[in-house]
Amino acid sequence: MTSEQATAKAAAPAISKQGRRLPPEVSILLVLIGIALIYEVLGWIFVGQSFLMNQQRLTIIILQVSVIGIIAVGVTQVIITGGIDLSSGSVVGMTAMIAASFAQASTWARPVYPGLTDLPFIVPLAIGLGIGLLAGIVNGALIAQTKIPPFIATLGMMVSARGVAKWYTKGSPVSGLTDQFNFIGTGIWPVVVFLVVAFIFHIALRYTRYGKFTYAIGANVQAARVSGINVERHLIKVYAIAGVLAGLAGIVTAARAQTAQSGMGVTYELDAIAAAVIGGTSLTGGVGRITGTVIGAIILGVMISGFTFLRVDAYYQEIIKGVIIVAAVVVDVYRQKKRKV
Repeated sequence: MTSEQATAKAAAPAISKQGRRLPPEVSILLVLIGIALIYEVLGWIFVGQSFLMNQQRLTIIILQVSVIGIIAVGVTQVIITGGIDLSSGSVVGMTAMIAASFAQASTWARPVYPGLTDLPFIVPLAIGLGIGLLAGIVNGALIAQTKIPPFIATLGMMVSARGVAKWYTKGSPVSGLTDQFNFIGTGIWPVVVFLVVAFIFHIALRYTRYGKFTYAIGANVQAARVSGINVERHLIKVYAIAGVLAGLAGIVTAARAQTAQSGMGVTYELDAIAAAVIGGTSLTGGVGRITGTVIGAIILGVMISGFTFLRVDAYYQEIIKGVIIVAAVVVDVYRQKKRKV
């Protein structure tokens, strides 16, 4: 048996178990439809308006979901390997600040770097993605080489990246961005970026060796190592990709707001993890799909928008969101027990 065949065999349990049933996305999609209908009924009862027929509200939901969705695509791959990434929200803030500082217009009174203004869009884009890539590589290297738990490694990056975001301009926002840079945050472009990212990594996970290795590591790391997979190198790749996507989300966030602030991305990592788990990704590793994560992100966006629509106080929204995350984990544990039986 070749190493490629052994790798496919190691990954097969996680994939074949999903293939014998209806795709889990079907049940998740039904949940989304049910939640939307509940808000529709409650809207007519308590607000006297339609929740689903308001095009402006639906557009806002999709735009809000796009940034969390980009992060969630990377987080999903990390969770499939059996890891976790708590740093993505802070990486969003850090990359937003640094990328925006290279996207300032010369007409702005107080650019961060006066000699580096009106740069082509590719420059802040490359710098932002590079910063995210560096953060992801550091996360992956710490986890793969030192064997410390992913929770601790990414928690350290979460604190450090947020500190860099605040230190970079001493807490001052970065404004006066060029039209080229802001363009990616206007109209439907954030949604286009999200869908392209989701499509690319859906294909990568389902039909490439990268995906087989990712599932194999999450299903049984020792079996994956014995079958010939360089587990350490692959983990660095996965965390690096998650970092790049967090960096991309930071760029889109700054472009949408047309400014960058050190507080951007707070709790985004929790929303991304929640979207992945709601979408069927198992926190124990080895199970998950990008399509499920996309639906999970939409569910999260619909619920948050529905709270606002029903005029639920913001404090209660945070409490309910926490309950949802815990409930999603409980359902995941139940699914795992049922799958083993």
